Amino acid sequence: MGEGGPVGQKLAIALAFGSSAAVMVLELVSLRLVAPYIGLTLETNTAVIGVALAAIATGAALGGRFADVVPPHRTLGPLFLLSGALVMLILPVVRWTGEALRGGASELVFLVLAVTLFAPASLLAAVTPMVTKLRLATLAQTGTVVGRLSAYATVGGIVGTVLTGFVFVATVPISTIVLTLGAALVVVGAALTFLLRGVQAAVKPVALAVVGATLTLVAPRPCEVETAYHCARVVADPNRESGRTLYLDQARHSYVDLKDPTYLEFEYIKSFAAAINGTWAEGRPLNALHVGGGGLTMTRYVTATRPGSKHQVYEIDKAVVELDKRELGVQTGPDLTVTVQDGRLGVRDEETDSRDLVLMDAFSGLSVPWHLTTRELVADVRRVLRPDGLYLINVIDYGAAKFAKAEIKTAQAVFPYVAVIARKDELSGHSGGNFVVAASDKPIDVPAIMGQLEPSMGVLDRPDSFVGNAPVLTDDYAPVDQLLTPYSG
Repeated sequence: MGEGGPVGQKLAIALAFGSSAAVMVLELVSLRLVAPYIGLTLETNTAVIGVALAAIATGAALGGRFADVVPPHRTLGPLFLLSGALVMLILPVVRWTGEALRGGASELVFLVLAVTLFAPASLLAAVTPMVTKLRLATLAQTGTVVGRLSAYATVGGIVGTVLTGFVFVATVPISTIVLTLGAALVVVGAALTFLLRGVQAAVKPVALAVVGATLTLVAPRPCEVETAYHCARVVADPNRESGRTLYLDQARHSYVDLKDPTYLEFEYIKSFAAAINGTWAEGRPLNALHVGGGGLTMTRYVTATRPGSKHQVYEIDKAVVELDKRELGVQTGPDLTVTVQDGRLGVRDEETDSRDLVLMDAFSGLSVPWHLTTRELVADVRRVLRPDGLYLINVIDYGAAKFAKAEIKTAQAVFPYVAVIARKDELSGHSGGNFVVAASDKPIDVPAIMGQLEPSMGVLDRPDSFVGNAPVLTDDYAPVDQLLTPYSG
């Protein structure tokens, strides 16, 4: 087709731009879609990106081939129609599969996502070679046409990525993004099909899109709140009237008793409390810094047991803070400041020798954000702590606990005194679990901490043999996700 064909230059650019943007929206949304069921790790991110790139390569190759076999004006509209219909099927299929397999078979959940993402992404990636074929009037134009449309397709991918990451995910639920994208693709496809082929060719894909939209609306919703980082919900404890559990994605992140702030449910929180009570005299107020807010269990506990304590909390997820205030009764004020900010930046802004206590309890999916694990961050924490201060880190690991050992080794590289609190079987070094790392510039009172713990718990005050030859994590080398043994449920 030449300049007078049914697809002019502006329309061709718009189609290449829009189809590429849609692929990137799908990729980023898919990462959020599987997080409640299989977590969000570097491996998950890498696998989803790999599927999206494979779909783009497949679609581009097949789209170019079919453009030479079938007139593109006959297939262009149906491509958008069918891709829109398949987009609307992604959310219900993944969510029903995820709910059916919750707690296990995470590989199958990802496989379902891969298939449902690959199909529409491939169809959308076929658009650019097809509109390129339609715009090639003479061989003399080949370089200009191919270069222009490829450039606009790339810009479309950039715009789709930026809008999804900075605007869409932060302002509307995932289901709304998926439905809106699917509907937009169907509308574009229907218009193109009507323009290039007539109304009859659009009937079946539109019907499939309607089915997908209906299923999306009735699909299970694992989230009470879809935040910019998590799928969050608060669940009442059936065995304790005032008990509430905060879930972030599939993990129980915090437990709060609305009536009794001294009630501690989770083992690692009890270890935090034991370390605090074994370090300072009963009732002494503390000036505490918390990296990672969650349900703010420890701020409640320390305030209740040590009146007059002051807390600064850095929590990166604004929606989690709002959920805490709405459903967990959190009230900020002179003694409790909650700042929505990345924890590392927060620590950097703290004054030297300003805190008695720093608690690190921040997670992204199943792992600690790598930049909160390094020697440089630990050194900054040491700067913030007073000479008799205490740094407590919550570490979750699996299998041989390679990450936990590396995090302990990193703390040892900065602080002269480091102890590890965990169950006695976990301290054998052969199994993962919840480890609380305590670090200080003064000797840690292990007997006093032990006196606060349950009999099943132990404390290693000389963890050298436990960590062995584990690496020290640095800003230049912190393979956190690779050190974590994959969680099998």
